[in-house]
Amino acid sequence: MHPEVASSFETVLTKSFVSLKNKARELKTESSRSRIDRLKSLRNWILENRSSIQEATYADFRKHPLEVDAIELFPVLAEIRNAIVNLDHWMSPRKVATPITMLGTSSYIQCEPRGVCLIISPWNYPFLLCVGPLVSALAAGNAVVLKPSELTPHVSSLIMRMTREVFDPSIVECVEGGPSISQGLLKLAFDHIFFTGSLTVGKVVMKAAADNLASVTLELGGKCPSIIADDVNLIDTAERTAVSKFVNNGQTCIAPDYILIDEKIADKFITLLIEQTGRMFGNNDAAFDQSPHYCRIVNEHHFLRLNNLLTEAIEDGAKVSLGGKVDRSSRFIHPTILTQVSPSSRLMREEIFGPILPVLTFKSLDEAIAIVNAQPKPLALYIFSRLKKVQQRILRETSSGGACINDSGIHFFQHNLPFGGVNTSGIGKSHGYYGFLDFSNQKAVLKQRWGFTTTKVFYPPYTGWSSKIMDWLFRLLKHS
Repeated sequence: MHPEVASSFETVLTKSFVSLKNKARELKTESSRSRIDRLKSLRNWILENRSSIQEATYADFRKHPLEVDAIELFPVLAEIRNAIVNLDHWMSPRKVATPITMLGTSSYIQCEPRGVCLIISPWNYPFLLCVGPLVSALAAGNAVVLKPSELTPHVSSLIMRMTREVFDPSIVECVEGGPSISQGLLKLAFDHIFFTGSLTVGKVVMKAAADNLASVTLELGGKCPSIIADDVNLIDTAERTAVSKFVNNGQTCIAPDYILIDEKIADKFITLLIEQTGRMFGNNDAAFDQSPHYCRIVNEHHFLRLNNLLTEAIEDGAKVSLGGKVDRSSRFIHPTILTQVSPSSRLMREEIFGPILPVLTFKSLDEAIAIVNAQPKPLALYIFSRLKKVQQRILRETSSGGACINDSGIHFFQHNLPFGGVNTSGIGKSHGYYGFLDFSNQKAVLKQRWGFTTTKVFYPPYTGWSSKIMDWLFRLLKHS
């Protein structure tokens, strides 16, 4: 960005930020009805502009309209409905128990808005992962700045139009642009930053937030494993793996990044996985090329990254069981299944984020768990087994942001579950009540009565009576 343009942008942005800050003080005192009305306006706009959202997403990805409905729009509308139905309850003070040393007091937790929040959203699900967090931020009573991804310009432009048509600019502002715009935003003293994207950029966001001591929610990703035991329903497992991996051309942060399967059933599973992938997206190269159900890689940069990963893996000895075909002109990579992948290959060290699926075998569950634990903690982990003891052992001996048993990815759509990562796969939780809490300050409130209180035991001067009371309290704690 030219220095003069950058200076002008920062001036405009600073003025807008001041307006948001001032409005945020008003929003703290508004009723649930005002928040609900705002959410209803957002819902109505989405429903009225359903076809426009489908068209914008197709222009950026060639994504099928029903896929946009199912994965981009329906979850957002479900989040809005959940917030509208439950907001009065969420906003109500939550009473907490009173310990014996605090007899006579009453305590509760009161949620209040954090203030002005920044939402930086990614390109892979450009509407869902921008507007979903917005729902939680508005439910919690915040003013918000949206920064949609510049890599999906049609959806970004549509989100800009949405904010202008639905919201007062002092409550929700949308800022379009590339990395320099994000850098300018991160210099401002936001009260909370919600970022979805890569680990590398997540670290930049967290460092910037530290300068203003802003809280953060980071939804990052990582290498999500799928562990398949030898007792599964193979057809169901293959079908669920195919859809979760290859929908959106594999550009999903919770897609299975690699498969770990018992060697006794590996060959049969791969055969069924190929069949199920063909049934969904096309059973030969020409069918894949023409399929309206299979979208494209978002841009040439990501296409080249994936193509290099694939080429290097094959050069390292990986065998292609399905796919391997690419077309740079249309940013098209066929669904690809690889076996005999080297554990030291870049494909097994980096998050793939595309339609390439390495299948590794194991002789024992110990071996599978060791492979998972050798990687950074993933955003999601998938367990396929009929046996509860196998399910519980994997859950107990591994760590991940979330887990799903006998399916892949669908836990994201359960808005009564918290969604988020752990360590390198993310910080904080979103969705439903947990998203409301993430955008709220949980203020602790204690109310004391007048006159004698049990806390006076701790006041000086310290007498023999005080000592006896303290000894009794220590004995109580020891034997509880």
